[in-house]
Amino acid sequence: MNFANAFQGLVVLLWVAFIGVAVIIVSRAYRGKKSKPLNTALVVLGVAAGVVTIVSMGLVFVEPEERGVVISAVSPTGYREQSLQPGLRWIIPMVERVERYPISLQIYTMSADPLEGEGQIEDTVVARTSDGQEIYVDASVIYGVNPDKVVDLHIIWQKRYTLELVRPLARGVIRDAVSQFGVEEVYSSRRQEMADMITSELQKNYADNGLVLDDFILRNITFSPEYAASVEQKQIAEQQAQQARFVVEQRRQEAEQARQVAEGRADAQVIEAQGKADSRIIEAEAEKQALELIALALATNPDLLTYEYIAKLAPGIQVMLVPSNSPYLLPLPTLTPETGATVPVPTAQPTPTP
Repeated sequence: MNFANAFQGLVVLLWVAFIGVAVIIVSRAYRGKKSKPLNTALVVLGVAAGVVTIVSMGLVFVEPEERGVVISAVSPTGYREQSLQPGLRWIIPMVERVERYPISLQIYTMSADPLEGEGQIEDTVVARTSDGQEIYVDASVIYGVNPDKVVDLHIIWQKRYTLELVRPLARGVIRDAVSQFGVEEVYSSRRQEMADMITSELQKNYADNGLVLDDFILRNITFSPEYAASVEQKQIAEQQAQQARFVVEQRRQEAEQARQVAEGRADAQVIEAQGKADSRIIEAEAEKQALELIALALATNPDLLTYEYIAKLAPGIQVMLVPSNSPYLLPLPTLTPETGATVPVPTAQPTPTP
């Protein structure tokens, strides 16, 4: 509850009552009636209204988000050195007054968009980089009044600190910081470094003037139309180059894949040929061993070859002539008998007895 406002309301009621009683007394006097009790009440109301009025004029209620600077006619310096803290405070009526300052956070925005900036005007910061490029910086400064230095702030800046301190300092520091970076560094690799530099410098400058910087927000950076067009063309060229590198890499991977497939096929063919060669060697070795066994069998049994030859010819031969005194098989003509033909059988001659 604001007690200062309550006292002011009480003052109004007392003065209304005082005027009402005075009117009644005048009215009764006009009709020739005595009003002694009312006269006493009028005096009491007048004294009470005067006292409460004086007290009310000296009571000041300072809100929690405020600090008060007391301008005093009785002080040698013209002001109290200590600011008024939140709560109900007392000043000397008619010789002192209070200037209130908010200590809650405030924000000042500088932007190319009038709807975002302060005062509904275009307030972007025009700065130039170290390589001579002109850029436009949109930024916001979140700040507050230092409660311990509110008296100093009033003495130096009064209520002009927003437009005459916060804004000019921010714009000057931003321009100084931008001038130390190249245009590409400003919007890419060193943007955060630049923002940190601005924040540090603003904190120092604001602190020297009774303000506290809470945060600096680098909202946007834009370029001149000519430079923006060149940046766009460069980005397009980089994208095209990147696409070309991608196509080349894709072709290289396809060629590598084809080479690996060809190597795999060649390796398979080599393995297949090696397998066939090994198979032929094994077959030749087996044939060699078989021939050695056959030769050994023939060496121990010479008639085995004759037997095998006869066994091969047996299915198509009905009669075979063998000389009685020949150990070898004679070459035989084709003995395929004609159908219905009769092969004469020679008469065996008895072997003469010696």
